[in-house]
Amino acid sequence: MNDANREPRYFHALQQAAFLKLGQAASLKGLLKPFKGKGDLEAWASQCFAMRDELIALAQRQVLQQAVGHPFHLLPVALAQQATGAGTTFLRWRRHDRSAMGVALWQELIASTSTPVNLLADLHAIELQRITLNMQISLLHTLGRQAQECASKTAEAEDAYLRRMAAINRRRPPDRGTSA
Repeated sequence: MNDANREPRYFHALQQAAFLKLGQAASLKGLLKPFKGKGDLEAWASQCFAMRDELIALAQRQVLQQAVGHPFHLLPVALAQQATGAGTTFLRWRRHDRSAMGVALWQELIASTSTPVNLLADLHAIELQRITLNMQISLLHTLGRQAQECASKTAEAEDAYLRRMAAINRRRPPDRGTSA
């Protein structure tokens, strides 16, 4: 087997066992059910955000620690965290001096003849893990935001309905019992 086609040696991708430790990670439990109101939606949004945060922590502990360790710290490009204004964190490739960021840096690293051949499989595995984790983090963040928006709209709908029902009840004459 030639070195370029071998299994990663320095980086070990996350396995299913790592995900099972996350809350409700086995499914999108809670999405496809009849929500009973604002409280249910807010609770599900909180669960999505909690899973997102657990996934970010998993990425920090198990992926980022490996990707910044030996021998990867010797390369001109490193995997790093990027916090967003929306309140989440993604994994990005960047130069050590922070002068550039993005997947193009990883592509250059892979294409460079100065990158040791024995690291190519590891760098490929890291990139596949980064892509997947970022997608999962993004989806959980989006689901949580959508659930929050839905909770807000549900509360507005409930308020409009209750105002209308109160107006109807104010206009009705009092119910007088019949006497015999």
